[in-house]
Amino acid sequence: MRIISFCADSIVDAAEKGFFDWVTNQDADIICIQNLGIAEYKLRDDVYFPRDYNPYFFDSADGKSNGVAIYCRQLPKAIMTGLGFLDFDMEGRYIQADFDNISIGSLLAPSASNDAEQMRKNQFFDQYLNHLHKVRNKRRDFVICGNWNIAHKSVDIQDKKANHGVSGGLPEEQQWLDRLFREEQYADAFRMVNNDADEFSWWPDGGQEKNGWRVDYQIVSERIKQKVEYGALYTVQQFGSHAPLIMDYDFELPDSGF
Repeated sequence: MRIISFCADSIVDAAEKGFFDWVTNQDADIICIQNLGIAEYKLRDDVYFPRDYNPYFFDSADGKSNGVAIYCRQLPKAIMTGLGFLDFDMEGRYIQADFDNISIGSLLAPSASNDAEQMRKNQFFDQYLNHLHKVRNKRRDFVICGNWNIAHKSVDIQDKKANHGVSGGLPEEQQWLDRLFREEQYADAFRMVNNDADEFSWWPDGGQEKNGWRVDYQIVSERIKQKVEYGALYTVQQFGSHAPLIMDYDFELPDSGF
């Protein structure tokens, strides 16, 4: 099973830069996209609806910001939108495809640029940790893909000095991921196969020369940890400020039977 996840900034801009030309040649079973920046009904071009995939979208209430999508080569048994987090679900931050015994999610976590936004971001992650604790007890496997807006370790921030105290690299945010991995037994799939120190997925300044962050993950539940075979961040082409994350798993998606 190959899953590609990508935070697009704008799906229209990414398409114009060749994202769909590239991704449809990668033999992915699932493609997760975040931060679409446009409502689904405004996507008129066939490029957004590749022939070999079943696409599903979850727009923000304003239809202009955020928005997430998941493209499935096989038909899922169900699609879930939102997490039941009240106003957060109005922002188009999560969509999930359910197959027989595995669920694949596309997540766009909140970002923060001031104290009020940081409090709200912390609230989201407190609720999300509780949610992941609950679903861990289900007899299902999970792969949650997306822009988590947190760099887990100092090695995941290229310019640590310049970004000291910046949201995304705060100790309390990094501790949240520590708890997720240590207490709840989830794992960062990329770090299961790649421990290099120069792997970044986001460049807020636009280029790939400095100020890189690794904030894009595929987080897997306990039984999937040993299924991770390969992981890479694709940086040969730039489709936006984020790089696509490619992960291969020794796992075959069950046929939906539809």
